[in-house]
Amino acid sequence: MPRSPTRPTRPPGQPTGPAVAAAGPGRTRAGRLGPPGARYGQARCPVSELPPRSRGVIALVEDSCTSCMLCARECPSWCIHIDSHGVTEVPPEGGRARTTAVLDRFAIDWSLCMYCGICVEVCPFDALEWAPAHAYGESDAGALLHERERLGDWLG
Repeated sequence: MPRSPTRPTRPPGQPTGPAVAAAGPGRTRAGRLGPPGARYGQARCPVSELPPRSRGVIALVEDSCTSCMLCARECPSWCIHIDSHGVTEVPPEGGRARTTAVLDRFAIDWSLCMYCGICVEVCPFDALEWAPAHAYGESDAGALLHERERLGDWLG
């Protein structure tokens, strides 16, 4: 019975069925899929070996953030949490009082983030940028909520 034209066929000489299943563990043990015994977070790739367009992790430049909330509003996964309060400054020579926002809390929940980079692109003050770090996994999902102090540490 001829095969259906939509069903893919294997090239001649390529193993099929049980031979494919038996070859899988052997490839892993031989180290072709990574060093044997390496677990996530233990074997790290040096930053110099990262591809030039790799994104890594989003870092916060706290001095540049004005609490404008553009990043939180544009985030499709709603993983950015910002709290701020206004401080009114009155000039000593009279004039008009000016209110500025002071950043109280800036946090990113990495369990929700999909690394699209929209927050980095929409920030008019360049307060968010990609840092080359990539191994920041946690064993507890609650620890994936990084506050502003930890987000600033990714830069250096």
